[in-house]
Amino acid sequence: MYFSPEKRLAYCELMRIDKPIGTLLLLWPTLWALWFSARGFPHLSVLLIFIIGVFLMRSAGCVMNDLADRKVDGFVERTKNRPLPSKRVTTRGAIILFLILSIFSFLLVLTQNNLTIKLSVIGAILAFLYPFMKRFTNLPQLFLGLAFSWAIPMAYAAQSNELTPVVWLIFFINILWTIAYDTLYAMIDRDDDLKIGVKSSAILFGKYDKLIIALLQFSCLILLIILGRVAQLNAIYYFCLILVSLLFIKQQLAIQTRDKKACFKAFLDNNYIGFVIFIALFLNYL
Repeated sequence: MYFSPEKRLAYCELMRIDKPIGTLLLLWPTLWALWFSARGFPHLSVLLIFIIGVFLMRSAGCVMNDLADRKVDGFVERTKNRPLPSKRVTTRGAIILFLILSIFSFLLVLTQNNLTIKLSVIGAILAFLYPFMKRFTNLPQLFLGLAFSWAIPMAYAAQSNELTPVVWLIFFINILWTIAYDTLYAMIDRDDDLKIGVKSSAILFGKYDKLIIALLQFSCLILLIILGRVAQLNAIYYFCLILVSLLFIKQQLAIQTRDKKACFKAFLDNNYIGFVIFIALFLNYL
């Protein structure tokens, strides 16, 4: 079947290929887990499978998110021009794309060990449920954290075929970090979300949003220090944590007035935090 350039572009937008930040925020913790598990460079096949898998699952999650929100996205300034509300992609087309992405993701998982395959079932359930949570809970960001963080035990298990206590420490750190940066993202849509009745942590935290984000970021730093002690990491790791703390401070300064553009920029800057932590681990195990 022929797809016009406009139609292909619409499907790429549906998968957020033009907005890779979500893929990167999912990728960095996955790489953390692989490097911790291997204590250095992981098996090349496992690394490639999880890089591809991150892209496919993030894309599938975006498609499911837009399917879940297709009746409300048209009322939100930031999302009104997405492919589904703008009618550039049909609901049927989006469902087919979601199934294709999910099937390819599952086929990739089947190449891994039994523990990873079992964990993937929970990951798939979390990824499917998250887009609907904003209708039922004031903390959908927590469910995003669970969905994004589940790649951590999967990657660790794929590399070492076991789960150690350090996995769950990384898992918890990433949940706190995800809630913090996705609350920054939710602050952009807070006014529109209040009008259409969608829930978010930005609405729940209200005037304490900046304070709670700061507490979440501080908690991440403390747990990252504990992680370094438990894993006996070297001075390079702790130097990189100083850079992480400065990036967190930069975000706090940027959102003082809750300007939407500043909040979005602060959200995007979390890519650097994930990258710096990865570089810390890469250099530590080099």
